[in-house]
Amino acid sequence: MELSQQAVSSKRIIKSVYLSHKRLLLPILILALLLTDSTYLITINVLSDAFWQVSAYVAASLALYHYLSSLLVRYKWLLNVPNTNSKYQTVFASLMGAIPGCGGAIIVITQFVQGKFSFGAVVAVLTATMGDAAFLLLASRPSTGLFVMAVGVVVGIISGIVVDFIHDDKFMRPKQTIKPTMTSKKDNNTNHKNTDDKNNNDNKFTFYIKWQGILWQWLLLPSAFIAILFSFQIDVDQVFHLSSGTIDIVGSVIVVLAITLWACSGEVTGYQTIVAEDSKVNTRSLFQKVAQDTNFVASWVIIAFLVFELSIHFSGIDLAKIFNQWGNYTPLIAIAIGLLPGCGPQIITTSLYLSGTIPLSAQLGNAISNDGDALFPAIALAPKMAVIATFYSAIPAVIVAYSYLYFFEL
Repeated sequence: MELSQQAVSSKRIIKSVYLSHKRLLLPILILALLLTDSTYLITINVLSDAFWQVSAYVAASLALYHYLSSLLVRYKWLLNVPNTNSKYQTVFASLMGAIPGCGGAIIVITQFVQGKFSFGAVVAVLTATMGDAAFLLLASRPSTGLFVMAVGVVVGIISGIVVDFIHDDKFMRPKQTIKPTMTSKKDNNTNHKNTDDKNNNDNKFTFYIKWQGILWQWLLLPSAFIAILFSFQIDVDQVFHLSSGTIDIVGSVIVVLAITLWACSGEVTGYQTIVAEDSKVNTRSLFQKVAQDTNFVASWVIIAFLVFELSIHFSGIDLAKIFNQWGNYTPLIAIAIGLLPGCGPQIITTSLYLSGTIPLSAQLGNAISNDGDALFPAIALAPKMAVIATFYSAIPAVIVAYSYLYFFEL
């Protein structure tokens, strides 16, 4: 009887671990590729590029972003500035959307639900935002990243003004209802249980989150320095008197360790937990926040790079040629991907652009139609609004993408 109960208990534990750590499939896949002779060099090159050319720059920009964000929190009066004049709302929303990541867009959506911003402001911020894909584009091609962000801001402002001209201030705003404050004993017990479950879930991953932060705290400056040397086409192995290829192996080991810690620091419970950043609490340190976002971006970049390189290696299929054959439909496909909630698919699209697989017109279309993680709270707070706002943001995406294609790429 005891053996039977132990067996059932063991199965439950194994099942729980499997369901909770599906992210570990990525580092396991990478390890398998490294142990295979035919894919070893490809995988090393992908991992090295993902760390030195992407992760190091993303981490540096995220450190600056989170530091500045912590300072701006003290100036909450900034959120009240647009309320003094409705004309400022679309401008403010577009600038908030241009901030890399999804924090600015989420703030605007929250303000809309509270009745402070117009629907045009929501369309403006969703049009201007690129989510975490902005970090990747800025890290790899700063000038192009700034150009895409500038286009997003201008298009966001115009789109917001047009939408506010068509609709009144109350369009799509959810009704604010006052609920009774009295709660039953059963409701109180349920609330306590949900809070306890959330706290237990957070504590379960604290160890891995802590070590992610420690890892990047020590790596941030040296990795940024080496990344700059790479950018200036300097042979880092020669500078430090190392054997050829040593720095590539070092980068590969570090990035595998980083994404393994990230894989263990969260559960996969649905679509959102796969494609969106992990939620972050205010008690976490700056480096823990930097690590969580950097490792999330790195994981999706590695997936994109591996799909690209391995498809060519095993099948001889060149994705760039396939997209070229699709020709004028490529921007439309990128725009359609942008309609998907979450930053993961958008990071893959940006990775395809950086690898030369898709043109800049497609990247522009994706950047404008892409709503990033901001779409999740929008769906949760006002689902009908989220759908219509996403549709509205797709219209300027089509116009801009095909205008750029017609004037500069054909």
